[in-house]
Amino acid sequence: MERMRKYLAECLGTFILVTIGCGTAMTVGCDSNNGSGYILTAFAFGLAIVMMAYSLGNISGGHVNPAVSLAVLINGGITVSDFIGYLIAQCIGAFAGSGLLALIFSLSGKSDMTSAYGSNGLNGVGGDATAGLIVEIILTAIFIITILGVTSPKYKHGSFGGLVIGLTLVGIHILGIGLTGTSVNPARSLGPALISAIKGNADPLGPLWVFIVGPFVGAIIGAGIFRILDGSGDKPEDAKEFKQDKQA
Repeated sequence: MERMRKYLAECLGTFILVTIGCGTAMTVGCDSNNGSGYILTAFAFGLAIVMMAYSLGNISGGHVNPAVSLAVLINGGITVSDFIGYLIAQCIGAFAGSGLLALIFSLSGKSDMTSAYGSNGLNGVGGDATAGLIVEIILTAIFIITILGVTSPKYKHGSFGGLVIGLTLVGIHILGIGLTGTSVNPARSLGPALISAIKGNADPLGPLWVFIVGPFVGAIIGAGIFRILDGSGDKPEDAKEFKQDKQA
């Protein structure tokens, strides 16, 4: 039952992240010519993470992101079976969030300012998949290093961890929105792309692999860098001390 509560928390958390983040992008637009929409979208994603960190963090860790769950797995914070459960729950939540947005915009007749339910794309990097992959790997690695650093029991950052993580995501979006739309979260990219395809726009499916592979590779690199700098690679007991209920 405890496991199911964790999975439900991850599903709900990812649902809220996609609904607030992608919903804001769809409402106000987030292209480089719309400065206010750009910033609002960045803060929408970051603030959603802050909400989930402090509301669901004590239940599931508040990962709401398969890349984060992979990094926590690498650090020994969750088991392989829990990682799989988290991954499935997060993807379901993202799909549900995108579906809700599609329903709201359809019923209201409101225009989607992103034209693809907040899907990620490669227009900002000239359609180059390699460039997009590099962006996603680097941004995800930065995000993961931050998360592992502020949630490590060794450094005692206290109750500010969720806020730091949320603000980090804001900063990452400020840079990344104009390049790839900023994924750093495979579930966040999968949900909108699938809903967009169901609605007759298959364009987001083409580059989707970039926003799945990039964040996962970035998570592995970020977790590896943190383990080297933290010294936990030399002290296996440190990884065991990492508690998932402090992860956001």
